[in-house]
Amino acid sequence: MTRCLSIDLETYSEVDIGKCGVDRYAEDSSFENLLIGYAFDDDPVEVIDLTDPVTDIAQVKRQFTEWLLDATIKKTAWNAAFEMTCFTHWLGQEMIPEQWSDTMITAATCGLPMSLGGAGKALDLPQDAQKDRRGKELIRYFCVPCKPTQSNGGRTRNMPSDAPDKWATFIEYNRQDVVTERAIRKRLEAYEPDADEHEAWCLDYRINRRGVLCDRPLAEASISIAEEHSKLLTAKMKALTGLANPNSMVQLKSWFGMTGSLDKEVVKEMLSTETGDRLEVLKIRKELGKSSVAKYDAMERYMCRDNRCRGLFQFYGAGRTGRFAGRGVQLQNLTKNHFEDLDTARNAVLTGDRDVVEAMYGDVTDTLSQLVRTAFIAKPGHVFAVADFSAIEARVSAWLAGEDWVVESFKQGKDIYCETASQMFGVPVGKHGPNAELRQKGKIAVLALGYGGTEGAMLKMGALKMGLKEDELPQIVKSWREANPHIVNYWYKLEEVVRDSVVNREQGFLPYGLEVFRTGRLLHIRLPSGRCIRYYKPCMTTNRFGKESVGYSSFDKRTEQLTETWGGKLFENVVQAVARDCLIVSMLRVAEKYPDIVMHIHDEMVVEVPENEAEEALQYMYACMSEPIEWAPGLPLKGAGYITPYYMKD
Repeated sequence: MTRCLSIDLETYSEVDIGKCGVDRYAEDSSFENLLIGYAFDDDPVEVIDLTDPVTDIAQVKRQFTEWLLDATIKKTAWNAAFEMTCFTHWLGQEMIPEQWSDTMITAATCGLPMSLGGAGKALDLPQDAQKDRRGKELIRYFCVPCKPTQSNGGRTRNMPSDAPDKWATFIEYNRQDVVTERAIRKRLEAYEPDADEHEAWCLDYRINRRGVLCDRPLAEASISIAEEHSKLLTAKMKALTGLANPNSMVQLKSWFGMTGSLDKEVVKEMLSTETGDRLEVLKIRKELGKSSVAKYDAMERYMCRDNRCRGLFQFYGAGRTGRFAGRGVQLQNLTKNHFEDLDTARNAVLTGDRDVVEAMYGDVTDTLSQLVRTAFIAKPGHVFAVADFSAIEARVSAWLAGEDWVVESFKQGKDIYCETASQMFGVPVGKHGPNAELRQKGKIAVLALGYGGTEGAMLKMGALKMGLKEDELPQIVKSWREANPHIVNYWYKLEEVVRDSVVNREQGFLPYGLEVFRTGRLLHIRLPSGRCIRYYKPCMTTNRFGKESVGYSSFDKRTEQLTETWGGKLFENVVQAVARDCLIVSMLRVAEKYPDIVMHIHDEMVVEVPENEAEEALQYMYACMSEPIEWAPGLPLKGAGYITPYYMKD
């Protein structure tokens, strides 16, 4: 690439981008590009006013089409997916992600905020390079519909001619965004993602642009049923409480005679102590608070004209590990389905009759929650091939720490929960054989204790619901740690090398190329893949227990705050980051032959394939997931999955 083109767009659409995503926003007939701020290399920033009657729009489109398709020009932007998607709709030409770079992602890899202003502030950019704080007000004025009032003549949109001074300021705001993005990019250019990571970002962009088909009739029927059910529950609450608005937190707390919080944890505790009408009201309140309807609402908002939901994944959304985060429907936290016959349940909801659903399944809200997954469907003539890594975090943990008996168990295809229980209690354990009752203890130990957790972690993981007793948890913790000494030692060793790096700027090494070092304001942990996870402004601090611990700066939007960490948490970050890298390697392998990856949830990927190729595709996915990874010698990986016409939890 010989030149670098920095770009920032200001746009208008009647669609709320925050609620509907950029694809739905940009495909709307009301969408319009207003300003294009751009600069080549270190040239002064130019702003093209596309609302100015003298601007030759056709010529601008021709010029930008030429630049945006020129492989010798590197295009950069903050949250580049926005610019790329808007240009795609405006020019009618798909962007080539390999030619783009996203400065927001570079900032995220350094532990900085994913907001332009927040990152500039955290980096202490000079004042003339900081984001213009007037932006929010100007965007509200020019980029979204306005409420018609008597004073504005009843208009529903503010045009440049309605406030020429504001428009002139808006042009300067657009110019300044390019200045700020360029300044951040230059400050962080040493940390720009490498070729492998950029390839993963390109894959993510294509997955988001491809989207996943939704069953609109099922979503609409679910919303209708949920609304009717909510009205019935609210009417029942009114009858029980006599309140005008029982959904009002103030009124409800007054009815309960409370002054404190009535949050989820308080309600959970009260459910075990209250009786009569008070208990019934709490149950209704809990049911009304379930998020099943919110998922369908988000699905409907994100659906484009072709009924595909796009933009559901945020690359590097989890700051400390680089894992993906959900957007819109939030696929990362869907309710599991337990129905034996999902087709029958889906057909019941498709009737749109709440009474039918209640008669067949009793709990209407839970039924709708369980069916959210199934609203994502394969296009006609196709099915989903779904495969995920089996117990990948347990595999990575043991491999990194050198817990060889665990690694060997996975290599031999043994049940890790049985093997763990056997190691903990010194007796053979079979899933349906000898000492089978101990498997549950092995399972909760594997799930809850790998990152330094104790009894509290087991309780949060649902130990009591799994049939364990609270007084036996301390012994389970002790037994698991004795059975996994290398993992336990790794927590302390990792914390030790991190402390040395923070305090003395010492470089530390651990097996499989893991390297800890510090440069300037950043603490780096180089992973086996070569990618680094980073902590901004590392320091030593005092933790909640009054002891010295490692700390770093994290950000809640633009607010900087000190966050403590420790060996177990650092190990969790590393393990989840390595698992994420394994998933990306596998997705890139799969995409070479079956490019239509439509979703990925945690350690699982979903590929849309022709029905007659489904079994072959699934076997290919297994092969890609189990094939050794060059930077992870000896790590035993395995995929498991199924074929389905709609998404579900097998």
